[in-house]
Amino acid sequence: MSLTTRDDVFAPSPPRADASSQAQTPDPAPAAHARGRSGRPRVAIVGGGPAGLMAAETCARHGLDVQLHDRMPSVGRKFLLAGKGGLNLTHAEPLDAFKRRYADRADWLAPMIDEWGPATLREWATALGIETFVGTSGRVFPSQMKAAPLLRHWLQALRQAGVGLHMRHRWVGGLSLPGRLTFRHEPAEGPPRDVLVDADALILALGGASWPRLGSDGAWVPLLRGQDVPVAPLQPANCGFDVGWTALFRERFAGTPLKSVAVSLMPPPEAHWRRGEFVATHDGIEGSLVYTVAATLRDRIARDGQARLWLDLLPDVDEAVLAERLQRPRGSRSLAHHLRTRAGLDGVKAALLREVLDRDAMQDMTRLAATAKALPLTLVAPRPIDEAISTAGGVTMDALDTRLMLRARPGVFCAGEMLDWEAPTGGYLLTACFATGRRAAMGVVAWLAERRMG
Repeated sequence: MSLTTRDDVFAPSPPRADASSQAQTPDPAPAAHARGRSGRPRVAIVGGGPAGLMAAETCARHGLDVQLHDRMPSVGRKFLLAGKGGLNLTHAEPLDAFKRRYADRADWLAPMIDEWGPATLREWATALGIETFVGTSGRVFPSQMKAAPLLRHWLQALRQAGVGLHMRHRWVGGLSLPGRLTFRHEPAEGPPRDVLVDADALILALGGASWPRLGSDGAWVPLLRGQDVPVAPLQPANCGFDVGWTALFRERFAGTPLKSVAVSLMPPPEAHWRRGEFVATHDGIEGSLVYTVAATLRDRIARDGQARLWLDLLPDVDEAVLAERLQRPRGSRSLAHHLRTRAGLDGVKAALLREVLDRDAMQDMTRLAATAKALPLTLVAPRPIDEAISTAGGVTMDALDTRLMLRARPGVFCAGEMLDWEAPTGGYLLTACFATGRRAAMGVVAWLAERRMG
């Protein structure tokens, strides 16, 4: 489903009278606690992405009064966009390999992935009536390939569980729990107004800063820092990079995919090649193969001012074989014709060789073969954060206990992309958002039980 659909397609049905009155009408005086009319402890969740929705489901399953708030007109907007070309829910590779995809956060996230990982995610989708399948690359997709049916079924289940959904509510303050939270309600019509919400516990699932038009704008960073919560700077992750093409290359090849290639962060003989494809853009490169090494490239640029990426344009052809083919006499044929017929180097691949080799070097077949097998590409900057698929940085590990509760603010929990971790595309991002949303919710359940016992 396209995001150009009307805003109210996935907007919640009107909440029940008790939820509406508690969530939208300021009380005349602070309450001693935040129990709704049902007498159950109330949990406020801020953020309607996968982490927030999973937190809401988990809390509701444990009998809590759950009220979810989001500043957008409907929930799951980034989730819908992720599924526009086929929703990649998770990955079917062995679990140990799966967890290593989280790099220096692997050990921290591992217990959460063990509790709610790829297999559990698929079982959960099936329980919602959404069958999944494993693609040829190991990625897991819904059978319909779309995010909209899954989100629709999920929201129906949440409503049936009694979760209150409050749209166009931007969280603007309140971190002392139990206590009172302030939201800025900005209705489609009429003036905005402040709404006071009492809660026993708070789960923040506010996302990163890579999709501001869909709600992930990072506006929460100064709010938390102002409450002495450590937040690592947000940076682009799974992003493209600027190269600085010549005008001719930019004019002719911007938007052209490079298929059946490999990349390495080191040159031969230390090279460790990763195969796949990416796209040459107007400014540089982007795409799934680039995203697998984006974190290292970004950090090297921050440290050194630039980074080098090596490309193997013909990963199925040995360099010695390629050199022998290219050294065959070409007679009166042009160099372009020779490269195309002898080696399959044409189009954007041949143009890349011309980007890094001068005229004389292009006539040296031994050097040309070596360059085709390890073409050095200099990257000068990551693309801006609002173009990235996801972000790195966020609430630091040290700021949280194992339940994902803020050490500085008891009763406040954090989940999803606003935490300081990152992962490549391929289902790893969504899986960790689900897993951290569940962990934060279970933390709320345990914390509230401790308070009752105390």
